[in-house]
Amino acid sequence: MRTIIIGNQKGGQGRTTTTINLGHGLAMRGKSVLLVDTDPQGQVATFLGLRQESGLFDLLVGSRPLADVVRSADTDHLDRAGLRVIPGDKRTATAQVVLVAEGFTLGCLADALKRARVDYVIVDTSPSVGLLQEAAIYAADWLICPCAVDYAATEGLAGIMVTLKAVEERGGRCQLLGVIPTFYDEVTRESAATLAQLKEHFGEATWPPIHRATVLRECTAEGLTVFEKAPTSRAAQEYGELVGRVLSYG
Repeated sequence: MRTIIIGNQKGGQGRTTTTINLGHGLAMRGKSVLLVDTDPQGQVATFLGLRQESGLFDLLVGSRPLADVVRSADTDHLDRAGLRVIPGDKRTATAQVVLVAEGFTLGCLADALKRARVDYVIVDTSPSVGLLQEAAIYAADWLICPCAVDYAATEGLAGIMVTLKAVEERGGRCQLLGVIPTFYDEVTRESAATLAQLKEHFGEATWPPIHRATVLRECTAEGLTVFEKAPTSRAAQEYGELVGRVLSYG
């Protein structure tokens, strides 16, 4: 089992879009995948057309068995074989408060997920620094950072790299796998300049960009992945290449 955290300490970077499309893409290639939503906005469920639930709260605070909080990603009209979800909602924020108050350690999420029998666990995170983000990094093998190609976005990327280092010093094993430039627009100078900056800082860990695409916004509104909404689109091709890149690492 490989555990991947999708993170950036700034909102609007494409974290949840990356989470669901990477997860569904892996499932479409025959892998078993569990998506875990640690963001109080609960958007993993929403983006998949599912109902938000207090799954993460029930798992960590309510001590519910893992099997009780895992949901199929299927809908009434869509079969998403191999893809499952631990959904979240606004009670996730309460979970973090309770976990801190009761002295839970960085290993709380790793311990809760250790019985997952899947090929990949993909954890969507909040931009807010706190125990849940740190616990997600601690539980993970790899960190993937979507980063919008604008000047302000790199601050959130720098922030999560600091947190990654701090968790590593406390026993974490998570390593940066890749930085994904998102909302790329090749006609704007800002996109080109930010992409060049990312390549300068992260070298080969800067992966090919995901272009800005109306279809990705439409997917969000309709509760679909890009492979369901527009399988022949450039966005689907780019996310398909991302899936292949992740698979190449084992």
